[in-house]
Amino acid sequence: MTLSFESNFAEVNGQRICYALAGSGPPLLLLHGFPQTHVLWRQVGALLGDRYTVIAPDLRGYGASSKPEGTENYSFRHMAQDQTALMKHLGFARFHVAGHDRGGRVAHRLALDAPEAMLSLTVMDIVPTHLLLDQLSRQVATAYYHWFFLAQPAPFPETMIGHDPDRYFESCLLGWGAAKLSDFETEALSAYREAWRDPDAIRGMCADYRAALYHDFDLDAQDLDRTVTCPALVLYGANGAMARAYDVPATWQDRLADMRAQAIPGGHFFVDQSPAETARALQTFIDGIETH
Repeated sequence: MTLSFESNFAEVNGQRICYALAGSGPPLLLLHGFPQTHVLWRQVGALLGDRYTVIAPDLRGYGASSKPEGTENYSFRHMAQDQTALMKHLGFARFHVAGHDRGGRVAHRLALDAPEAMLSLTVMDIVPTHLLLDQLSRQVATAYYHWFFLAQPAPFPETMIGHDPDRYFESCLLGWGAAKLSDFETEALSAYREAWRDPDAIRGMCADYRAALYHDFDLDAQDLDRTVTCPALVLYGANGAMARAYDVPATWQDRLADMRAQAIPGGHFFVDQSPAETARALQTFIDGIETH
């Protein structure tokens, strides 16, 4: 079983959200990160579709989903609201959520803003947004320079990237630890290239990073004393930039009340590099919840 590449669209929360859906069983929402699309989950979805109903959308600003104007429209809060609206549209009031990279940040915000919808939370290869920015080290600033480049005022980064999107975004895929282009499925890489060559997608991704600095940091500061209470799993790339800079599980310890953690072989893009290990970790975690 694979996630269909056929475009499904839902008009929710004032946005047009593109998504793939496959499988049957408990609902599992899978959220991609930068600079990818829902195609990230093609292999993992194939492995999990016989046990779960897998829903993999494009975040607003990415892929074939809508790309509104205005930095304020790209906060993780707005992105999370898209996802709760999408799941309600599909008939799921409660669901498991797993997110990689930006998708993990959306998933964390969703858990804070809509705890009643959460069966479980999985975040992949991230540390909390507020912590990363508030305690920024030279090591992290060097590895994650793109946070600050993409957040520069428009149209500076958009113009620079637009001259050669493939070169820029492929440099991102090859960064952050132990990745080479052959780690990415040929079909997936083609889909990513098609998506990021769209000037509106470049604009949307830049707006996403601007929102992190100018909106999400403040929203997260207001919630520093709040804890996610649903079962939570922290996955991270064993050879990724985050694992080199942080004790990744420790960064989540005071934010997740019921936490497990596991390193997955690979770097930041371990979902592409190690799909079987990623799917196995998710299945073991979620099956343990479903059977209790």
